[in-house]
Amino acid sequence: MNDIALTVGTYAFTYAQVALGFAVAVILLLALLARSTARAAHERSLEAAAAAERAREFDEKVAEMARLQAEMHGRMQTMAEIFGTRQADLARLLSERLDGLQHRVGQGLETTARQTSENIARLNERLAVIDAAQKNLTDLTGEVVGLKEILANKQARGAYGQGRMEAIVRDGLPPGAYTFQATLSNRTRPDCLVHLPGDHPLVIDAKFPLEGFAAFRDARSEEARRQAAQRVRADVTAHVRDIAEKYLIPGETQDMALLFVPSEAIYADLHEHFEDVVQRAHRARVVVVSPSLLALAIQVMQSLVRDARMREEAQKIQVEVRRLLEDVRRLSDRVEKLDNHFRQAQEDVGQIRISADKIVKRGESIEALEFDDSEPSRPAIPSPVRAAE
Repeated sequence: MNDIALTVGTYAFTYAQVALGFAVAVILLLALLARSTARAAHERSLEAAAAAERAREFDEKVAEMARLQAEMHGRMQTMAEIFGTRQADLARLLSERLDGLQHRVGQGLETTARQTSENIARLNERLAVIDAAQKNLTDLTGEVVGLKEILANKQARGAYGQGRMEAIVRDGLPPGAYTFQATLSNRTRPDCLVHLPGDHPLVIDAKFPLEGFAAFRDARSEEARRQAAQRVRADVTAHVRDIAEKYLIPGETQDMALLFVPSEAIYADLHEHFEDVVQRAHRARVVVVSPSLLALAIQVMQSLVRDARMREEAQKIQVEVRRLLEDVRRLSDRVEKLDNHFRQAQEDVGQIRISADKIVKRGESIEALEFDDSEPSRPAIPSPVRAAE
């Protein structure tokens, strides 16, 4: 056993040492093997625990998934029921909407038909109005033709101008403020006299120089226009001269007269192209007026007449008020006299009542006296003061 079994460098080992070393090595190897086995067992136990935990977690997840699936199934059933209900409601709503739409469409069609019939009726009425207007237009055309014929005749044209002037005067003045075709002291007869309050009447004469103005408008050359202008000047000047010589009578009529031209167009042409004629008429104290200016002048005259009548009525009212004041003064004097009489009567009645009270008091005092039966009664002699009372 003490034999050298192994030599390593300078060291020599015997069999016993080698066997002991081998035994130690085997023991160490067994210890390492046991340790590794224990470690492997521990690791396997850990793995088994982890696997068990994973299995438990998996089971929990599977259970959770089953629960979620059950909830999902319930929700799907609920949603299916809700969808079914909503589908029924949607179908009912669509049916109601369709019914309402059909009703509104029916009402709209009925309203449209009614409006269409009303519009057709209105159209028929308007067509009837148009027919009446066309008839009136035809009548007016005939009247215009008749007016043209009237204007072509001097006498008829003069009657037309005088009639228009008379219509304006009648519309603006009261009946007593004008006179048509009155005769003046020189035996002339103007178309109208307007009686101004407290003054001489105003002369209005109607003239209508149409031919010269028609020729002046229709002139195509300067020579024809010049000749027509001369004719207009001559006609208007002659009318102005006739009015100034015949109707302006000092002390009988106003020192101004109105020349009525019953056409606004002629009046405008006269002032636009014949200003010298208008100025000559003004110098002759003749004012050319159109229908609108005559109506304005008539309104001014109406104001003057109304003011004059108001002054007359105011004077009458003043006279009546003065008389009323006199009556009131007399009534006041009589009332004052009656008041004095009543006051005097009241004072007399007061004096009478005082005397009556005194008499009553004296009677009461006499009644209160006591007389002796043995002495004869003597009448009481009143004092002078009491006798006087």
